[in-house]
Amino acid sequence: MSLLVQLTRLAKQASIELTEKQLQQLVGYVELLDKWNKAYNLTSVRDPQQMLIRHIMDSIVVNGQLKGTSFIDVGTGPGLPGVPLAIVRPDSHFVLLDSLGKRIRFLKQVQHELGLTNIEPIQSRVEEYQPDIGFDGVISRAFASLSDMLNWCHHLPSSSGKFYALKGVVREEELAELPDGFLVDSVTELKVPELDEQRHLVILSLNKVALYQ
Repeated sequence: MSLLVQLTRLAKQASIELTEKQLQQLVGYVELLDKWNKAYNLTSVRDPQQMLIRHIMDSIVVNGQLKGTSFIDVGTGPGLPGVPLAIVRPDSHFVLLDSLGKRIRFLKQVQHELGLTNIEPIQSRVEEYQPDIGFDGVISRAFASLSDMLNWCHHLPSSSGKFYALKGVVREEELAELPDGFLVDSVTELKVPELDEQRHLVILSLNKVALYQ
């Protein structure tokens, strides 16, 4: 089965509407990831068909939960979930932040080859990156822990911005160990077509008054 046919089928299962251009760009991204992965070891997923499930669908199932137009994907790796989300949200802007040069080189190639004008790959450690203005959303996928994410990224959202943590299993003790000044808005179970593993989206907000008292 071709990647385009497979992705069309997966999107339909998830009730996600994609334009022909978006389908082509998402498949193009997977093809670039597969090509570069052989030399750069960007992801442990080797099969492009599995990349559609584990990387593309696993990223875009959260699209309906995101609010705003300016986002930063911290620890983006090879662009996950930032690149797939940028493709399905062409009117939003995504900063893709990673500390490794090889990943940023790959993302700049993706940006060039797919014509993605709404992504901005930046090489930096998250705690050293200082944006001019805060983001509507700070997104992370498979970040170490919620506490680490919030401690390292607390300076990134706007006053009304949100943190979006894409996780597998969410443990109660992890939610209970959040730093002071942060609130859990919601924990949503995600359904990724043909993925027999738990996936959750944790949305958190920052109470700056409490944080800096």
